[in-house]
Amino acid sequence: MADMTEVLSAVPVGSGGNRLDWAAMPEPVRRSLEEHLGAAVVDVRSQAGGFSPGLAARLLLADGRRFFAKAVGTARNPVSPEMFRREARIAAALPPEAPVPRLLWTYDDGDWVALVFADVEGRTPAEPWTRPELDRVLAALPGLWESLTPAPVRITTIAEDWAADFREWSALAAMPSIPAGLVAADPWAAPRLDQLATLESAWSTVVEGTTLLHGDLRADNILLTKDRVVFVDWPGALIGPAWADLVFLLPSVGMHGIDPEEIFTAHPVARTADPDAVTSLLAGIAGYFIGASLQPPPPGLPRVRQFQLAQGRAALSWLRTRLE
Repeated sequence: MADMTEVLSAVPVGSGGNRLDWAAMPEPVRRSLEEHLGAAVVDVRSQAGGFSPGLAARLLLADGRRFFAKAVGTARNPVSPEMFRREARIAAALPPEAPVPRLLWTYDDGDWVALVFADVEGRTPAEPWTRPELDRVLAALPGLWESLTPAPVRITTIAEDWAADFREWSALAAMPSIPAGLVAADPWAAPRLDQLATLESAWSTVVEGTTLLHGDLRADNILLTKDRVVFVDWPGALIGPAWADLVFLLPSVGMHGIDPEEIFTAHPVARTADPDAVTSLLAGIAGYFIGASLQPPPPGLPRVRQFQLAQGRAALSWLRTRLE
């Protein structure tokens, strides 16, 4: 495997998207937001983290109030508006006790979708991760999961949402020859495709649960305030067991040299997980990231494949640890 430090040096931390400026949004969208908020926007602080090709900014109004807004249109990325619609439905159902920002308003003209949230005075965890900040997040997760069990909204389960995507090893194994990109991405995986395909084959039958999971936990989807940990950006939410959310998070932590196996086994949620189920889901996640990294970048997201490659390599490194 290539040196992980070399991989990470090529991954722009916290800047995976192609953010849209407030002034570059269509005037009717800006006008509608200001009319609804009741004052003119006088200052815009774009938030660089994440992988959205749209607006993601803290807005200061002329009367001193602050809000967070995100907006995107189909020309920026044809899939993103529908993701925002899904997030609006999910965010509207999140209970007040959940450590999440409150959704205040949604704009949708059929092309552009905008979401306005209560502003959160906080920052994303440092990258590379530090143990004190990671420990804060790990300690906050049980409270998040408790507030979202049972799931407060009816949406798809992990098995339904990821059925097609967590089959990448099987798809690669069925190819007449091993893709050159796979060998470059991870030479350990290339000769083990049949084993990896077998491991991933059982994941969908062993991830049943009733918790609403974030589904995309990473540093750029977490805010640290003076006294809270707030979990933001919920379009990827789905229903499953709480431990799966921790498995989703840890490859992005492992990218920075922190042992994900140590973190997972020490966390209380690990006691609720069957070890074979964890390994199978992890194989599916690793295959998804590696397979995605071999594809051309989607519109408006020029650097996401680099990030997926780094996460895929970290997930595979963790998987090898569990298989030794």
